[in-house]
This record gives sequence, C-alpha cells and structure tokens, in this order.
Amino acid sequence: MRAVVYESFGGPLTVETVADPISPPGGVVIQVAATGLCHSDWHGWQGHDEDITVFPHVPGHELTGVVVDVSSAVTRWRPGDRVTSPFVLGCGRCLTCESGDHHVCPDQWQPGFHGWGSYAQFVALPFADTNLVRVPPAMSDATAASLGCRTATAYRAVVHIAKVQPGEQVVVHGCGGVGLAAVMVARSCGARVTAIDPSPVAQRLALDAGAALALAPGPTTVAEVVEATDGGAHVSIDAIGDPQVARDSILGLRRRGRHVQAGLLPGGADIPMGRVIAWELAVLGTHGLAAHDYPELLSDVDAGKLRPDLFVTRSLSLDETPRALAAMNSAEHPSGVSIIWPNGSPRL
Repeated sequence: MRAVVYESFGGPLTVETVADPISPPGGVVIQVAATGLCHSDWHGWQGHDEDITVFPHVPGHELTGVVVDVSSAVTRWRPGDRVTSPFVLGCGRCLTCESGDHHVCPDQWQPGFHGWGSYAQFVALPFADTNLVRVPPAMSDATAASLGCRTATAYRAVVHIAKVQPGEQVVVHGCGGVGLAAVMVARSCGARVTAIDPSPVAQRLALDAGAALALAPGPTTVAEVVEATDGGAHVSIDAIGDPQVARDSILGLRRRGRHVQAGLLPGGADIPMGRVIAWELAVLGTHGLAAHDYPELLSDVDAGKLRPDLFVTRSLSLDETPRALAAMNSAEHPSGVSIIWPNGSPRL
C-alpha cells in the first residue's frame, strides 16, 4: 500500500510503498476512504509522544472506511461494513473499560501513535468489537472522518465534561477543527458563545458555526472576555494547547467557572492556582469520546443540530499530505478542516 511515512521526529515526510497491514488478534483491517489532517499528528511528528512511537511510522488517527479483513476473534464486524472509530481504542477488558471509560483506558491503542495510522490506503485496528462504530448510510465520508478526534473531543468537552447548560456563557479559544466543533456543540446546547482566534477566516467560520462574537487574541484578551461575557465565562475551552491561552482561559472565568483543556500542552502551563482556589474554579481535562457514546453524537448530526461538514474546506491527495502536515503550525496552514483521500474518490 501507499502511505505517508517518517523515520525520525521532525524528519522528512514522504509517500512510500510499504507492506499491507494484517488484522491483529481481535482486530480488523480497514480500507481508508477518508482521514482528517489533525494537529495532533503534527505533535506526533515533532516527537511529543516519543515514548510510544516506533520508526518507520505512519501518522493519522481520524478515519472512516470499509472493513476488508477481520481476525477470527471478531464477532460484530464483517468485510464490507462501513465504519469509523474513536482515536482512542480501549482494550475493553480492564476495570477502566468495564466502567465505560474506554477513552482513558490504561492499555489503550491509538492509530498513528501507538502504531501505524490512517495516512495510508489501509489501516489495522485492534479491539474492534469494543471500538468500531457503524457509519450511517447517508453520512458522507468527509463527515465521518471528522468525527473521530475533533468533533468527538469537542462533544465530550462541552456535553460530558463541562456539562454546558442553556443560557451559559462559553468562550472557545482557538477555532481550528476542535474549536469550531466546540462552538457548534456549545451553541446546540443553548449557550452564548464567544470565539477567539487570530485568523479572520477562522473567526468567520466560528460565527457561521453559531458564535455570537468572534475576537482576535491579544494582551487585553482577558478584559475583553470578561466584558463580552458579563463578568466572565461560565465555561472556557482551550482548543489550541498553548500555555498563555490556557492561563487566559482560566483568568477569563467568572467565580465557580469551568476551564476545559482540550488542546495538547506538551510543555505544561503556568496555572494561576491562587485564582483557582479563591474562586472555586474547576480545571478539567478531556480526551476523546468512547465508542458507546457515539450514538448520541451521530443522532445530533443526523438531526442537523451539528454540521461538521460545514467546516471541511480542503481535500488532499496522499501525495499532497506531507507538505500539508509539515505546514500545520505555520501561517501557511488554512483555516477549516482538511480531509485526505488515500484511495481517491472523495465522497463529500
């Protein structure tokens, strides 16, 4: 198969012909129809998950496609099934998974991190019976591929972690894939949303997603947020993963507000713990969405409450992917969501 490959952190990204995957025990092989270009893959390429990466490596963790091979232990899936999956695959056997928390399983496996991912024509996934999700027939490949990380992460952040209520003030810092999804999900919960991003295009997309106000970040961000939210946000989400953004997000909360950290922070952040204690703020992490929670997300997409397809602004071939991934942390990277089609034939 053809796949995007790198052999060192920050090293060259190339498209190579490599061995086809085989189904692992309890797993499947999926022919990848579409896969999302995600900032987490850029983090992986830079070595921020160096303890789990083995070279040569294939990135990619947001995917949809068709099952083409199953191991003998798989009972729920057959070749021809159209599926997607969370980006965190829980083992399904440990106490954490038995509690329903597959997305924080201590023995989890993530495509594109623990093993080869979906920037390829085929990908092998373990723990299939626990983690695969059937894609509704009417859902496009682009929409299905965008669910696995950005939309699912935002959905859990807003609905399950922050527990956003109608009438609350929500601030979303960063309007990439996760941030735009968070704006849309929060608005679907009845919140008033303020979006913050330096890109005028991203600001416009946030307004299209339901934000009441879009601001550019700067030295007066906290003061602007407090004014825009009538005294501070009930919920603030860092969807970027930046130390200053995380700090501003916390300082922009009202008393007893909730900060949710969705963006990765490889180097940590300077958390204003004095404010956290004095104002009884909640500082919360979020990490994907378990497969058993997908039906409610899929139902909201099917009902038109959520439209992740509106954020898809670019289609990429496999050959265009190395340059696009390398540019993700630069001004060259466009706003919106980019979808890769490893086998061609876009299904928008």
